[in-house]
Amino acid sequence: MSRVLTRTLLAASLIAVSPIALAQETASQARLKADVERLVGFGTRHTMSVQDHPTRGIGAARRWAEAEFRKTGAGCGNCLEIALPERMVSGDRVPVPTRLVNVVAIQRGIERPNEVVIVQAHIDSRVTDVMNATDDAPGANDDGSGTALVLEAARVLSKRKFPTTIVYAVLSGEEQGLLGGKLLADYAREQGWTVKAVLNNDIVGNTRGSDGLVDDKTVRVFSEGPRADGDDKLRASMRRFGGENDSPSRNLSRYVAGLSKPELAVRQIWRTDRMGRGGDHIPFLDSGVPAIRFSVGVENYDHQHQDLRTEKGKVYGDTIEFMDFPYLAKVTQLNIAALSRLAEAPMPPRLTIDGAVAVSTKLSWQSVNGAYSYNVYRRRTDERDWTLVSNVTASPSPPGGGSITATELNGVRADDWLFGVSSLSAQGSESPISSAVPGGQFAPLK
Repeated sequence: MSRVLTRTLLAASLIAVSPIALAQETASQARLKADVERLVGFGTRHTMSVQDHPTRGIGAARRWAEAEFRKTGAGCGNCLEIALPERMVSGDRVPVPTRLVNVVAIQRGIERPNEVVIVQAHIDSRVTDVMNATDDAPGANDDGSGTALVLEAARVLSKRKFPTTIVYAVLSGEEQGLLGGKLLADYAREQGWTVKAVLNNDIVGNTRGSDGLVDDKTVRVFSEGPRADGDDKLRASMRRFGGENDSPSRNLSRYVAGLSKPELAVRQIWRTDRMGRGGDHIPFLDSGVPAIRFSVGVENYDHQHQDLRTEKGKVYGDTIEFMDFPYLAKVTQLNIAALSRLAEAPMPPRLTIDGAVAVSTKLSWQSVNGAYSYNVYRRRTDERDWTLVSNVTASPSPPGGGSITATELNGVRADDWLFGVSSLSAQGSESPISSAVPGGQFAPLK
């Protein structure tokens, strides 16, 4: 057996077993339900609702979420730093200048703290009229479910240490125009973070659709195709060399799908979000950061963005009795698995490719901090999934860094394939795949 094949099989075996040991504790249905009940208990969490009331409105809900993060942090030796980014906002859906605050808990990595993965959800809620800030808007599923998921992920993962940083974020202002997502994307840039992935969870707690269809076995993961931060030059390059289906977010979606289990499969939706709608991952995409959205397999439109009422025997409103907490626990566990893998793994490499007018393909990339080896993949242009080709040991870095690792695929014609490379830590934790196409790198283009 060749040394390359031996390394390939070893890396593959490490990757295969790593999800089993991703978390030392599973997500708790009881805690998730208690959190959603508490969130519903604030009456309304509309962004323009009261901010100084002790038990009602967005201010009380934010302070409770902050207290939960602080309680979790106290249990791990103050491993969570709490930040409260804020700004005054106004606009079409915020006619009166309003204080917007996000609640952010930062679990610093012990080796490369500037590398960051973010899990987020929005805490604000609404009824039918998006401007109605006074009526009860329970927001159990939209997005109490996502907020509870973020709080639970912090409780589970704070018990461990990771080489890179995990950020747990509870956002305000989503219903008023993705304002909290924009605030956090700006905050991440101001902090100088290298964000390898954003996992946005929005409506992740029901399994029965408006038409009665039940799906408790799948979760949808939305990802953009061509990058939002691309320009005309990139689009022209993609027309020549491909890459329409290889944005970093699309490869992040493939990565999460690889963690699927029989009890909860990932159904990849290859569009940025649901038709005509949006979420807080979009401001990150606009800034060039890989981001995906988790959402339920089937939505129930009677129980989101609705006034509380009963008409002709049908109950409307986003209340807790229409949620499925065993399902929410499964989605939470999937997020925990993805966060753990991403926080343990190095950054994906930046690739160059040389294969024009040739019967072989050459790939090269700069060394990645924390990478022990790299997996090389290829994919037919009309296929969905990657196939592992080989494992390549990282080249030794000269003083000052900057080493180049390269491989040549003899007899493989570049015209017929797409190629990608992932980074692996010494323990076998693998990054998402970076595609050798225009705009394939896991970094903003400008």
